Amino acid sequence: MQERHDERPSLPDVPNTAEGIADFTGDLYDRYRASDLYKPVVVAVDGPAGSGKSSVSRAAAKALGFDYQDTGAAYRAFALHAVQQNVDLDDPAAVVKTLPTFAYEIGIDPDDHYVRVDGVDVTDEIRTPRVTASVAHVAKLPEVRHYLVDLFRGIIAGTSKPGIVTEGRDITTVVAPNAQVRILLTASEEARMARRSAEITGQSAEETARQLSKRDQQDSKVVDFMTAAEGVTTLDSTNLDFDQTVQAVVELVRSIATAPVAEG
Repeated sequence: MQERHDERPSLPDVPNTAEGIADFTGDLYDRYRASDLYKPVVVAVDGPAGSGKSSVSRAAAKALGFDYQDTGAAYRAFALHAVQQNVDLDDPAAVVKTLPTFAYEIGIDPDDHYVRVDGVDVTDEIRTPRVTASVAHVAKLPEVRHYLVDLFRGIIAGTSKPGIVTEGRDITTVVAPNAQVRILLTASEEARMARRSAEITGQSAEETARQLSKRDQQDSKVVDFMTAAEGVTTLDSTNLDFDQTVQAVVELVRSIATAPVAEG
């Protein structure tokens, strides 16, 4: 009788020491990550300015062990870059022309968040009134948005953690419409103004409120960030404190990301 040969590759021997097992499982995980089966959890968070989406998303990412991407930082960083290049922000063609020279870096580890332009740390500078007053001029341009959307998608694809939380204004519909978890984080206008005023340095509450309202009006011409698209979960944080809002996001992510996939 002819012998049958099993052509399937044999499994490697499992080590019997703690160190060996750690290396073994690490190697398996690396192989899994490199395969077509691996798919990090993408959490897309939309919301208007002052809704708390940046601080909440960062804290939720930390609690989940995920990376965190603040897309608004890129718009602010690009606005600063344009200003530093002495570009007329009312000249769309001139603004768009500076995109290829925009050397942008962002730290997506929630414990090591930074923003750099041309190798210079601008994490604090992009939150100043000068940049806040300039960002709407660049954010409304379709060419700028398209350029940065590609950048955001590349960062999402490059995460080395089990997942990434990406927040902004058109994340659930444009940047990551196929994200496993999509959230619209909102709050009343009064709550948003109070929160944004606490974020911006060297500016009165009245001026912050005026700029917030103006930014909402300008951005609403480009993207509908106040209405949840189909399949997007709305989370109103008006009557929630910070910790409660973070917990609500974390619980939502865990419930959706671990839900069984429907067949058919």
